[in-house]
Amino acid sequence: MELSLFLSMLGFLWVAAITPGPNNMLLTASGANFGFLRSLWLMIGIMIGMQVMLLMVAFGIGGLILLYPSLHLVLKIGGSLYLLWLAWKIGTAEYEKLETDNAPTAPMPFWQGGLLQLINPKAWLMALGAVASFSLAGEAYQSSVVAISIGMALVNLVSGIIWLGFGAVIGRVLRSRRAWTIFNVAMGLLTAACVLLIWH
Repeated sequence: MELSLFLSMLGFLWVAAITPGPNNMLLTASGANFGFLRSLWLMIGIMIGMQVMLLMVAFGIGGLILLYPSLHLVLKIGGSLYLLWLAWKIGTAEYEKLETDNAPTAPMPFWQGGLLQLINPKAWLMALGAVASFSLAGEAYQSSVVAISIGMALVNLVSGIIWLGFGAVIGRVLRSRRAWTIFNVAMGLLTAACVLLIWH
């Protein structure tokens, strides 16, 4: 893959990764509730899920979705229900002091972050768009998929750290129960609002 094409692909992936969506809302809420380090596993799970989904798209599953629109509908419904469940869990999270000696309830495990990608339409569109737009035909196909995979890992790492750090900073500001509740409800509503983007 030529450098100019790789840089164009990075630009596309960066816009898709850094803009608000289910992953970023989840990372922000986790960073605020559990701190940066305790939320890293969630970010790793999201990144692994994105890589698995990219490979699925690159090697055939994406074609099935395009052939059978009903699969896309099932994906949208499942993704919407899962996001609404996440929104409820975030919005009703109990107040915890980050500096307390007693560790708060464990953050979402990394496998749930990975699972979210399989029903996250924004992530599917990111993978489908990257493969459709930036993969190369013929013998160069596999090497171009590797380049897309590397690019996706890079942008997901950087954007994940940014959103996770943003949440962790907010978590240090949230000292009162009232501020904590307002933040979690707001993050829950923003996560729920992502459902509207799915059906746009």
